[in-house]
Amino acid sequence: MTDALKRLSEEGVAIWLDDLSRKRITSGNLAELIDQQHVVGVTTNPSIFQKAISQGDGYDQQLADLAARKVTVEEAIRMITTADVRDAADILRPVFDATDGQDGRVSIEVDPRLAHDTRATVAEARQLAWLVDRPNTLIKIPATKAGLPAITEVIGNGISVNVTLIFSLERYREVMDAYLAGLEKAKEKGLDLSLIHSVASFFVSRVDTEIDKRLDALGTDEAKAARGKAALANARLAYQAYEEVFSGPRWTALEKAGANRQRPLWASTGVKDPAYKDTLYVDDLVAPNTVNTMPEATLFATEDHGQITGNTVAGTYEQARAELDAVDKLGISYDDVVQLLEDEGVEKFEASWNDLLKSTEAELERLAPSEG
Repeated sequence: MTDALKRLSEEGVAIWLDDLSRKRITSGNLAELIDQQHVVGVTTNPSIFQKAISQGDGYDQQLADLAARKVTVEEAIRMITTADVRDAADILRPVFDATDGQDGRVSIEVDPRLAHDTRATVAEARQLAWLVDRPNTLIKIPATKAGLPAITEVIGNGISVNVTLIFSLERYREVMDAYLAGLEKAKEKGLDLSLIHSVASFFVSRVDTEIDKRLDALGTDEAKAARGKAALANARLAYQAYEEVFSGPRWTALEKAGANRQRPLWASTGVKDPAYKDTLYVDDLVAPNTVNTMPEATLFATEDHGQITGNTVAGTYEQARAELDAVDKLGISYDDVVQLLEDEGVEKFEASWNDLLKSTEAELERLAPSEG
């Protein structure tokens, strides 16, 4: 074993686990990862919960109780998922206290079917914050056009937010703007800005997957040479945008009022292409005040053979811009790729949510008490 995870933490990268299940909580595994692998946060999404609930019998007792009460399948899902998030938040509470609220956080997503409905997203975010009732929760809101005003509104209510499904640099700037606008609203209301936190989940591997597919279709030497570069370039330019926004006059005024920076979070950091090293999106995205949320396989791969050599983002912006330009010159539209990925991201989470509805409904029927 290496000390790669320790070094990563020392470089200012918060290590969060991109997974949660009741078994992980009750077996002591989550506590062990916090203790041994420097994990300081957890992210969830509809796909993660769908997988957790459909495997094993860890939810049978709660599902049987919910079936006996004849609750709707939607209510059952919310009871199950918020119970897991609440328990995980309690396990992470010492980290939350030790880091003044920056880490020790657990994220839970609004119903992805509401991704294009601002008002419903705000209402759902408030409901989730109330249901979980832990200060170390982050409510996940997708960075769709309808999601942006919802982010402002929810932050303005003093609720901490994980903005998810960010693929483009333009959208990322809109997300940071929405966060600052929310802080300004919260300040007007007299809320304590130091208690409001946020991360912006910038997706990495999916960018390479889509662009590499288009490069492979071209098949030229130039196209082959451009493979596997776009995702890192995109993320590094996002960090440049973060540095610009959080050093400007608008931010400075909020910082004086006690506000926290919205940290970039590298999401989708599991490597999809076996041609690339499995720690690519960890080793090459080391920068202070960031979060890397990893699937368990990536976490252990980094622990085993990650190469953490200090900041791998500083000084890369010119090269990153050139790498994205090279893809553009080959006729692959950046705007088209990132819009497709956002649309697909929402659709995938909706599909997972629908699968979750179906599998939970089947479990409720299976465990329902017999009549009589």
